Amino acid sequence: MDENWVNERVRFEVPSLTDLSREGISAVDMHCHTNHSDAPVRVPDALRYAAGKGIGIAITDHNQVSGSIEALQKATTTLVIPGIEVSAFDGPHILIYFYSAVDLADFYRTSIEKKKQNSPYLAIRASTFDILEMASDYSCICSAAHPYGYLLFNKGIGRCVERNYLPEELISRFDAIEVISGGMPRSENIRAVHMARKYHLGFTGGTDAHLLHDYGRVLTFAFTETVDEFLDAVKDHQNYIIGKEKSLFGKGLMGTLIAPRYFPYLFPSLAIHYEQNVPRIRRFLLRQQGQQK
Repeated sequence: MDENWVNERVRFEVPSLTDLSREGISAVDMHCHTNHSDAPVRVPDALRYAAGKGIGIAITDHNQVSGSIEALQKATTTLVIPGIEVSAFDGPHILIYFYSAVDLADFYRTSIEKKKQNSPYLAIRASTFDILEMASDYSCICSAAHPYGYLLFNKGIGRCVERNYLPEELISRFDAIEVISGGMPRSENIRAVHMARKYHLGFTGGTDAHLLHDYGRVLTFAFTETVDEFLDAVKDHQNYIIGKEKSLFGKGLMGTLIAPRYFPYLFPSLAIHYEQNVPRIRRFLLRQQGQQK
């Protein structure tokens, strides 16, 4: 088997868009950010870029839906999947894809907006269980974003379960796992594929793009033409993922260019990180003391 394949539905390479010439196939970057959260990308530019490549996009801004709604209103030929990336207070990031813009907006208004903190792109005042429970009232798909990342932060369900911060059974509450995240190292994405297979969950893939030229580096393919058909394909395990992770230089460039978006929220951000991590440090120290005894 080709070393770029980890199973028949996931391939690690730069996507070739020649497949899009085949009638009835859609390719969507399912994890994109805009200037409605922590990226410099304007929605009209994102739509033009996606149209030029012949791909669809899901605008999944952090704890925000205005960018996704703008894209849905302004798109003409581009397939736009209504979405949001929600940051849970206990660590994981959750990508939620809706069948309708109405449900997306209602979910944000009733479940997310009032739980946001003074650093709007970081964790809201809701747990992973709470967010999944609130989403269960809607027609949507919940996918675990970058389950083993990022860096030292516990921003993935896999890492939180490994470190005993969250119970393993919570994984099965998701509909899908992001098996290729453009910001993750290859080894962690391969682990994400194995996690999805272990728990019989669907696959999603996205670039986690914060810069325009990164849009489309990871694509989710399905033989569909509409939002409903596309999300059904994910739910029914009838899609496949092709993509390649960003280089170390690309990650550094992205970090440099999005850092100014966080400067106005520096102190609230530090407060949130402190509140999230102090209990974990205390649990770690208690475990260490118990082992020494």
